[in-house]
Amino acid sequence: MDRRSFLKTSAMGGTAAAATTLASPAVAAGHAQTLTMVTSWPRGFAVLDDAATYFNEAVNAMSGGSLVIEKKAPGELVGAFEVFDAVSSGQADMYHSADYYFLGQHPGYAFFTAVPFGATAQELTNWYYHDGGQELHDELGSIFGLKSFMCGNSGSQSGGWFRKEINSADDLTGLRFRMPGLGGQVLGKLGVSVQNIPGGELYQALSSGALDGLEWVGPFADERAGFQEVAKFYYTAGFHEPGSGLACGMNLDVWEGLSPEHQAIIDNATKATTHYQLSQTLANNGAALARLQAQGVQTLQFSDDVWDSFGAASKEVLDENMGDELFAKIRNSFDASLAKSSDWILKSDGEFVAQRNRVLANG
Repeated sequence: MDRRSFLKTSAMGGTAAAATTLASPAVAAGHAQTLTMVTSWPRGFAVLDDAATYFNEAVNAMSGGSLVIEKKAPGELVGAFEVFDAVSSGQADMYHSADYYFLGQHPGYAFFTAVPFGATAQELTNWYYHDGGQELHDELGSIFGLKSFMCGNSGSQSGGWFRKEINSADDLTGLRFRMPGLGGQVLGKLGVSVQNIPGGELYQALSSGALDGLEWVGPFADERAGFQEVAKFYYTAGFHEPGSGLACGMNLDVWEGLSPEHQAIIDNATKATTHYQLSQTLANNGAALARLQAQGVQTLQFSDDVWDSFGAASKEVLDENMGDELFAKIRNSFDASLAKSSDWILKSDGEFVAQRNRVLANG
């Protein structure tokens, strides 16, 4: 029995009857079809819940009310890190999350959020929409009975909040630090005690001393989370997530039961969400950073030797997964697209920004 067949006949937590009801795509003519969407974000979380809410409202509006999404925050149906299995098994119809939370299902999911020293937001969308990324996302999702979409991007994520300065790679040893994905595995190789804690629990963990530091998103989201109240050293550039994609995963049977019109609405709403959320984040990060600095936060950059340590450990982590055929296929496609995109971006946008800054600085 393949995994998809197994999951269709299994239930999580004894909720088989509920799963059958929630995942049923059948709807009488003239009646609204309702989909249950579980998310990894507490209600009101800047950037991340903003993206889930935008997608939700876009689908409802674009369908004229014929397709309605009911959004569930963590704990309202399942936990923040349980959304993947809930949708795969049929307990819910769709999820909104970051797919690198689900490396336990397959390490290839990292590429659909971010990998260390990987793609910027623009480079990621280039690969995803025009260089084979979406097809690979679907190939990976089909193993688990999912139809997958990119549905948001929070841009480059900060290096994180720390209780002390990091002056060398040795200063990382023994730190209790929150970082998910392959980036967390990189820190683990550098002696960090890596924690993967849901976003809604991070402030308490940092303020109580359970964490020595954490990374979240960037100034706009981090300010709303309140981390500046309990940590004052903020590294603004990080190695781990240069352009962080978010994901919408749909139960494949539910997706296939939708009308072509409703499928088109969901597809285009995910694209709109990706564009909207990235611009929302970048439009707000600068002002948020200034407010953080006004509250006594010190903005810092890692030294070159720390960056070199990140780089060496990142290569090791990525190479360790190359024995998996699908991981290797995804990585090779990702790297080939990145090489093409980055070469042109460096010669065009990169040169322009450097010259613009030089000219403006000289009056």
